[in-house]
Amino acid sequence: MSQLIYKIVPKALWREAEAAGSFTGAPVDVADGFIHFSTAGQVRETAAKHFAGKDDLLIAAIDGSRLGAALRYEPSRGGALFPHLYGPLPLEAVAWVRPLPLGADGAHAFPQLEQE
Repeated sequence: MSQLIYKIVPKALWREAEAAGSFTGAPVDVADGFIHFSTAGQVRETAAKHFAGKDDLLIAAIDGSRLGAALRYEPSRGGALFPHLYGPLPLEAVAWVRPLPLGADGAHAFPQLEQE
């Protein structure tokens, strides 16, 4: 059974990862020592908090069950457990990638997410 987690990423950064064959993280991920992900229930708050007003973004759905022991759920905002990946993200674990445009209201327009 898949366990989808989500990553919001600038389109240009994701295209670099596709060319390289793996995603090593955005600058904040590299600085923190792990790749930040969100669950379906967390990703909208993540978008509002860290990507407000930003366009040219993608949302990637990752099958967390394919990441093994490098994926850990750790306390973050308000003590909630967030998925963190300690190592590069192999693109084979990516279920899909879709645009994450800004809607007319200025909030991001999300595609349907699993486990909502």
